[in-house]
Amino acid sequence: MEYRQLGGSGLKVSALSFGTATFGGGGAFFSAWGNTDVSAASRLIDICLDAGVNLFDTADVYSKGLSEEHLGKAIAGRRERLLLSTKATFRMDDGPNEVGSSRYHLIRACEDSLRRLKTDYIDIYTLHGFDATTPVEETLRTLDTLVQSGKVRYIACSNFSGWHLMKSLGIAEKHGWTRYVAHQAFYSLVGREYEWELMPLALDQKIGTIVWSPLASGVLSGKIRRNQPAPQGSRVQQIGSEGSRVPDAKVYEIVDVLDALAEETGKSVSQIALNWLLQRPTVASVIVGARNEEQLKENLGAVDWNLTDEQITKLDKASEIPTIYPYWHQRSFTERNPLPVPSYLEG
Repeated sequence: MEYRQLGGSGLKVSALSFGTATFGGGGAFFSAWGNTDVSAASRLIDICLDAGVNLFDTADVYSKGLSEEHLGKAIAGRRERLLLSTKATFRMDDGPNEVGSSRYHLIRACEDSLRRLKTDYIDIYTLHGFDATTPVEETLRTLDTLVQSGKVRYIACSNFSGWHLMKSLGIAEKHGWTRYVAHQAFYSLVGREYEWELMPLALDQKIGTIVWSPLASGVLSGKIRRNQPAPQGSRVQQIGSEGSRVPDAKVYEIVDVLDALAEETGKSVSQIALNWLLQRPTVASVIVGARNEEQLKENLGAVDWNLTDEQITKLDKASEIPTIYPYWHQRSFTERNPLPVPSYLEG
């Protein structure tokens, strides 16, 4: 397993991390993701640790805390062998203050997560989304308090826009508060909007990217091909169900290239899609999930090898999407506005 620096911090994280949204299966939404019990969760964690995975990701809203509870029980006796990442911000109860990134909610959410995870500290505490109604100063000072108290080691954010993240970094620097070291972002071959603004920002500000939904809810798992509907009961009920709607024809074009490369390399479609992400700038870790051991072992096979430059170029061209303003205009001025990766952002 490869270990990568998390942004500008001194923390090393495994190139693949394990997402535990399938743990618990509480409610209709998360039941569709999976309902892994504690025994099965413990076995999946065994496999991850044996493969060198050191980062495990969850969130308070996953099955209303059940994912955290299962994860906490499954890592009993081996907490020091791994890094825990959990998230807060989204609604956990009906009360007016049971949502958002206010001081009230974040402190309570953090303490609840610590209790469910059965740990004294959280390695990476992530804001699940941007709260536009709470002053950024209030949020960041609260996160700094959690770090200073020893309850949190590092802080991160998720699903922020460029200005959300840049404003937060500026305020943290102004006051000398703890700074975000990572951004958990939606990114895949069928969701490349991250490259427009968040990737250049991450490069400039040394923000590590932790990728969520790298297989686009199973669209890139090999389950979907031309004239091949998603399997019954699969999460892949609609192409592009997460993120911007991707035309079916575009998805099939990408999958055609993945299939060709799978035959060429002997790797699976999902392994190739994950390996493509692992070679993108700013990517520190890619979160993989699994309902069972077979899925997990296949995903773990995405490391310790690399696609060739030629193979990457084929995937880049197949997955290229029209660039929105002002990015298409900025990319015409590369003389003074260099692109993060000219080989795949040109045009």
